[in-house]
Amino acid sequence: MAVPKRKLSRSNTRARRSRWKATPVPLVTARTPDGRTVEVPRRLARAVEKGLVEVG
Repeated sequence: MAVPKRKLSRSNTRARRSRWKATPVPLVTARTPDGRTVEVPRRLARAVEKGLVEVG
């Protein structure tokens, strides 16, 4: 495991953490078995179409 050679200052630590951003998951349109169309993540689309996942 990587270990820092010296202590990182508080301002540098916070600056590093503030640059990290999560990207939103792209949504696709899927049709439920009862005919509704819903926007879900791509990895859940097939499960929604088969009726394995309930979408609120």
